[in-house]
Amino acid sequence: MSVAIVTGANRGIGLELCRQLADRGDTVIAACRKSSKELDALGVRVESGIDVADATAAGELKQRLGATHLDLLINNAGILEGGGLDDPNFDGIERQLEVNALGPLRVISALLPLLREGGKVAIITSRMGSIADKGCGGDYGYRMAKAAVNAAG
Repeated sequence: MSVAIVTGANRGIGLELCRQLADRGDTVIAACRKSSKELDALGVRVESGIDVADATAAGELKQRLGATHLDLLINNAGILEGGGLDDPNFDGIERQLEVNALGPLRVISALLPLLREGGKVAIITSRMGSIADKGCGGDYGYRMAKAAVNAAG
């Protein structure tokens, strides 16, 4: 049985990852800004109030985990705020860079000492972060942030 932590765990991909990990018998720690009914219903350990865009949140999460050893760290937390060249939302672009690119690095850096030997780190990304994916354009902040986290990965 492994111990896994998933960021952005309260809905979507993060919630489903928590569900599948719990179903296979892993101990799951679900980190999120705010829990959800669906996440609470899984019966996993929930660490709410964790916003990966906050420079101190990853350290706080490490403190909460104490001596817990991790086998799997899944960086899933992410946001998408639209925006095109005709009306770029620079505040939204900055938020996406904070959450989608810097957030995983903050979490990995803080929790690395808790990873067991042979532990795995995953970063959930998107095809939109591919330099080669030039098909549709738009969503520049999201694309930039995912390309950055791909480079870090």
